[in-house]
Amino acid sequence: MRVLFVILPIISLLSACGGSGGGNDNPEVATSVNAGVDQQVIEKIEFTVTALGSPADGTFTWQRVSGPSIDGLPADGAEQTLTAPDIKADSELVLRVNYQTADGTLVSDDLLIEIASNNQLPEAIVTQTAPTELPSDYNDTITLSAQTSIDPDENGAINSYSWLQLSGPSMVIDSASNDTISFTHPLLDVNTTLVWQLTVVDDEGGEDSTEYTHILNKTDEVVIANAGADQTVIEVEQVTLDATSSETVTDTFSCYWQQLTGNATLANQRQCIISFTAPNTDAINTLTFEVTVTDSKGRTDTDSVNITVESKPLGLINDSGMGKCYNHTQEVACTSPDFPRQDAAVGRDSVVDTHIDKVGAGEHAFDFTKLNEFADELPDTESEFSCVRDNVTGLIWEVKAQNTGTVPNTQLREGQNHYTWYLNDNNGVQTGSSLGAANSTCPSTSNCGLQAYVDAVNGLDYCGGTNWRVPTYTELMTLLDYGKQGQSLLLDDDYFPNTPSQNTFTQAPYLPYWTSQTAADGTSLSQAYIIDMSNGNDLAYPKSKTAFVRLVRTAGGTQ
Repeated sequence: MRVLFVILPIISLLSACGGSGGGNDNPEVATSVNAGVDQQVIEKIEFTVTALGSPADGTFTWQRVSGPSIDGLPADGAEQTLTAPDIKADSELVLRVNYQTADGTLVSDDLLIEIASNNQLPEAIVTQTAPTELPSDYNDTITLSAQTSIDPDENGAINSYSWLQLSGPSMVIDSASNDTISFTHPLLDVNTTLVWQLTVVDDEGGEDSTEYTHILNKTDEVVIANAGADQTVIEVEQVTLDATSSETVTDTFSCYWQQLTGNATLANQRQCIISFTAPNTDAINTLTFEVTVTDSKGRTDTDSVNITVESKPLGLINDSGMGKCYNHTQEVACTSPDFPRQDAAVGRDSVVDTHIDKVGAGEHAFDFTKLNEFADELPDTESEFSCVRDNVTGLIWEVKAQNTGTVPNTQLREGQNHYTWYLNDNNGVQTGSSLGAANSTCPSTSNCGLQAYVDAVNGLDYCGGTNWRVPTYTELMTLLDYGKQGQSLLLDDDYFPNTPSQNTFTQAPYLPYWTSQTAADGTSLSQAYIIDMSNGNDLAYPKSKTAFVRLVRTAGGTQ
């Protein structure tokens, strides 16, 4: 409290009476105001402030200087009854009273109000919201909620939740600080009491705790075997059977696997996780396995799992012929994790000994059958044959005639003959090389282009067909055996004899064979793709140059 005074001048008047002389002082009273004694109050409680002012003819005005907001101010009058504001923590409120006299003099005084926070503690409440039908049973998801907990303060709120399990089998929950928790009803052989403690804390630090008790029911089955989900695998793949998801009341359990249907070799049958290799199969084959799970008290349960084994999808194209795996410089084991999934490890060649039943014969996974001039099958030991059927792709390939002379003094189908790229398009119009006259690269005296050769072979009804043609890029590539890299020819010469030497018509060390596909080089259509049968490389080759050809046809077709 601070009292202010205003000093007014004293005027002395002298008067005479009865011959004698004398005087009388009439001083003016100083202006002052007193806001009263500082107070201590509790939030939301009424309190009264009263001010005194001098002289008595002035007016009073109250206002808040600092501290929390308070209703009813500013206000006029010496006495004011106010309600302490609702606060979250102890606070100080400073009020000021202004006093103004009739002549305009203004004085003021401040009053300190210490307000104590009076927090009402929250109330922790637990309700079970799931399952909706009680009591709960094995494998039910049980949900406990603290969302109905309350804070009785008008502007209060609950800031945090904390769950603690006090008794019962340990439950796994996602978080102990959420307003709800969920857990799974475990497997039990006796009814079991579960006790949780919930603690809530409000925004003023007040807290409350409660305990929630409920019963978990026992189950009829105290051992539940789980052999895992059914599987679909490919033959000769590794298969894993896993029963570790089985459940028992006891802490430990054992497993025993046995096969009910099918044919597989099981090892370590008394382990809960076992592996085996899927057997070879020519069709879809289903294997059934049963696991018996036994807890530490000798109680058991069984479950079964089906393993569907499918034959390996080998596709309709030959493999590369690679039977070994390599790193950057040398041969490595095909099981090396540093150089995985090489052809020799995952292609047709890798399973040729385990689940490929060949129609004919051939190296690695290649499967060829020799045919006579009427396309009848011949034994693989036959040395005289006219064409070869690829049993993987279904294509029938021309086998070249034995080389007898020097070009052009050769027979029509000799392997050393070579041709310019000159073929009919879809409209029957010849395209390709501009060479049409006879020359020394063709045994014919009419035309050296590919189309002339195709027409001549079809005119012979060669090997039982009139639909012979120049192979596509992909078709010709299927004949390459890359396991022969480093040799002079990437073909199996047991089935493709009479191959010309590399320098038949060029000094370059390669064996170019035409494909039917034009190479789109971006500037013209003057080149077609060739495949070098000595190394497997492809090349866009000028159509005006000559290359070898090996014709192909599909079985049963006509031109």
